[in-house]
Amino acid sequence: MQQRISKLRHLIVNNLPVILILILASFYRLYRIEDYMTFLGDEGRDVLVVYNILHGKLTLLGPTSSVGGFFLGPIYYYFMAPFLWLFNYNPVGPAIGVALIGIATVFLLYKIALTLFNKRIALIASFLYSISPLVVTYSRSSWNPNPMPFVSLLTLISVFYAIKKNSLKLFVMCGFLMGIAFQLHYLALFLGTIVLFYVLFTTVYKSNLKRSIEQFIKRVGAIFLGLIIGWSPFLAFEIRHDFIDFKNVFNFVVHSQDTGVSSGLFSIIYDLFFRLFARTIFGFPPIEHTGIYGNSILWAWSMLALAIGVLSVVILLSNFYKSLKVKNENFYKYALLTFWLIIGISLFGLYKKAIYDYYLAFLFPLPFILVAILFDYIYLNKKILMQKLLVLILIILIVFLNLRSIPFQYEPNRQLNQMKSIAKFVEDKTQGKPFNFALITGGNSDHAYRYFFTIWNHAPITIEDPVHDPQRKTITSQLFVVCESLPCEPLGHSLWEVAGFGRAEIVGKWNVSVVEIYKLVHYRE
Repeated sequence: MQQRISKLRHLIVNNLPVILILILASFYRLYRIEDYMTFLGDEGRDVLVVYNILHGKLTLLGPTSSVGGFFLGPIYYYFMAPFLWLFNYNPVGPAIGVALIGIATVFLLYKIALTLFNKRIALIASFLYSISPLVVTYSRSSWNPNPMPFVSLLTLISVFYAIKKNSLKLFVMCGFLMGIAFQLHYLALFLGTIVLFYVLFTTVYKSNLKRSIEQFIKRVGAIFLGLIIGWSPFLAFEIRHDFIDFKNVFNFVVHSQDTGVSSGLFSIIYDLFFRLFARTIFGFPPIEHTGIYGNSILWAWSMLALAIGVLSVVILLSNFYKSLKVKNENFYKYALLTFWLIIGISLFGLYKKAIYDYYLAFLFPLPFILVAILFDYIYLNKKILMQKLLVLILIILIVFLNLRSIPFQYEPNRQLNQMKSIAKFVEDKTQGKPFNFALITGGNSDHAYRYFFTIWNHAPITIEDPVHDPQRKTITSQLFVVCESLPCEPLGHSLWEVAGFGRAEIVGKWNVSVVEIYKLVHYRE
């Protein structure tokens, strides 16, 4: 017994730094998560679907993409299901599930950096990742792109070991993980391109041309097999529906004005390179928040981020060139990081619409590894005066800048409780009778409200058009209208949920939280 306690104590002491980092990561991701989480229309739609899954209505489709009008696979819904059930249908459950994935990503980043490099790089990378405001923001709400950093890391480390060990099983695993990634966000196509070029380059690097072609075909075939398995729920839907979504994706890529080589390719690459380091590592504010800082502060802030980013890439490319020249084992890891960076950023030049920060989720772990490699280089370089102190100062400065953008420094939005209290008010006013419901808003949807009505077993009746409901049975005696856009005039509004109700009059109006609520009944002369 004493020996076991001694071993446990030794294990804790040896791993104390990473344990403290994981505790810090947990605090950043779980602290008052219910108060700060996002819960609007999209999140309401997702929990409604998952609620139906838990009640036997299974699905082969996931959320719709933000552009293009095509669907993703359902894997994220099935990931949400146990967390929604465990928390008794409270939407905070899936948000906590995402937070746990975020914490696991910190640990996975540590383990990968430790395996590929050393403990110092692993600790720096995982520590900075654990406190990054941008990364933390996307780890505190339930949304299908948010697990992408974790899946991306698993995908890339699996292909790395598949190449090194020449293991077809690991290539299948890589493809399977890519299938999971494709169900989270279609920008996983970029991740797939990185994997494809990495496999091609490393295969050619070690073999003659004929053997390279044969080996490449085998490896890509194994990846494709894994992809089919990992993507199988969505593929099953496509087979049953004449590949309708594949056709939509093809039309979007080939015929859409949103894709194609952009005339501002270099400006896009520069902007993304800057954001990748400034927004993730240094907590640089989004453009809408830059007004609270002076120009000189923003200039110094951006120059520091850009300088560290450029130096990190210089060290990466230098190491890649050296490993390529001497043909040692380091080639594989530096080739992976180089392809991840160059291809990952360059492919955005084919996309002509706005590029949001979450589009970069598959790249999120990369700058932390590169900056940690740079700091390790400075730390060990005796030509740099007081190199250890310089690394310490830079890390302290990064921590200070990140603290300025910590997500929960502001008052919480309490969106979840807000939506619930508004829905509860409406539900009470219905007096237990059937009702129709409408939301007048600038860009939200009514799914968040409908979710609470559903779990309270008093879902509103959706008004159908006269073709499907000629006897107008879906129109009840009362319509409740929630107005998020103020001022609000519900009478005569063109929204179908209001117009379909017919001529009406207002018999009640209340101000609840940040909205106005109206009760409408049929007009009586």
